[in-house]
Amino acid sequence: MSDKPAKRGGFFSAFRRVFSREEQPSAPAPAEIASLAAEPAPQAEQVRPDPAPTLDTKVEALAVEAVPVESTAGVGSGYTDEASGAPSVALAEAPSAPPAAQTPLEPPKKLSWFQRLRQGLAKTSTQLAQNIAGIFTKRKLDAETLEELEELLIQADLGVDTAARITAALAKGRHDKEITTEEVRAVLAAEVEQVLAPVAKPLQIPSGEGVQVVLVVGVNGTGKTTTIGKLAHSLAGQGCRVMMAAGDTFRAAAIDQLKIWGERTGSEVVARKVGADAAGLAFDALMHAREKNCDVLLVDTAGRLQNKQALMDELEKVIRVLRKIDPTAPHHVLLVLDATTGQNALNQVEVFKDKAGVTGLIMTKLDGTARGGILVAISAKFGLPVHAIGVGEGIDDLSEFDAGEFARAIALG
Repeated sequence: MSDKPAKRGGFFSAFRRVFSREEQPSAPAPAEIASLAAEPAPQAEQVRPDPAPTLDTKVEALAVEAVPVESTAGVGSGYTDEASGAPSVALAEAPSAPPAAQTPLEPPKKLSWFQRLRQGLAKTSTQLAQNIAGIFTKRKLDAETLEELEELLIQADLGVDTAARITAALAKGRHDKEITTEEVRAVLAAEVEQVLAPVAKPLQIPSGEGVQVVLVVGVNGTGKTTTIGKLAHSLAGQGCRVMMAAGDTFRAAAIDQLKIWGERTGSEVVARKVGADAAGLAFDALMHAREKNCDVLLVDTAGRLQNKQALMDELEKVIRVLRKIDPTAPHHVLLVLDATTGQNALNQVEVFKDKAGVTGLIMTKLDGTARGGILVAISAKFGLPVHAIGVGEGIDDLSEFDAGEFARAIALG
């Protein structure tokens, strides 16, 4: 026998020996050899040699053999060597540290009304500031600059009259002189406040004079029903006994919505089925409010376009029926305007003022538009009292209108 060590096979031979699924037959015993010799030799099957493994097949085989072992609590994952059937050594995971005590979160600070107003008018203010800066950067105040500014203010829905007033005030003593954007915005704030100050009047509900009927009108989508709910909340907070009438009998959703507001504000709601006569409902509501000694009756109405004559005639009918009980009713007719409608709001005021005798305005959705300047144009043209403005959906996001705060928020940001 040779002393030389047995020659080892190459890598591929070892690879195939280890990972081959075929079992090698054991050597036959001597007795079996004799019996096999007596039998005729079976015809040998032709076996094709396995193709030489390629790099891809090797990698796939290795990937298949490396089978992850499911980890248990406190033990890391490992691998099972399929050739030997023994699992490889699993590394134990370090025990996790106990969770740190969570610091209780501070409740969000409630913003003041002016802060919410500034946030709501941020789109309008930002757009104005950027456009003004684009005009007055390193330029003197001349006729051309003033004309550009006037066009800018008109495009911002401030109105022709207000735009002319602002440019005239700006030109005094500053012609042909350099002016900063801060100076322009300060003049803008001052002039806007002068326009709005005469119309900033809160809704007054006198006590001891019977039921004060407040009729709320406007087109669809302005937020009439939500505004009524917020008014009920505000008036109840002032000590008024409030009743609401679901006069928008065309929409089941409006009736349900007003009932929810009634629960939230502790106010009684008079409602009928969908399609009921709105004038008859208003009549019944006023009679019921008198029996209950209420201070205020807030009457919702169906949204109607200002150019739909039949619907406007129905609104006039509601007013006539209320006056059969109280010749002075309604004591307030509030038109709810959506700030996002821009110049169309001017047309709404024109028509509702003539048909329903609008006595005051509430502007909503100032937080969703860059056209908040339309309130300035409406105030300059009609001079109607602006009782309140809304800058959100919250129950407290409707507040009395303050001309100074509005002017500063829209001009100075």
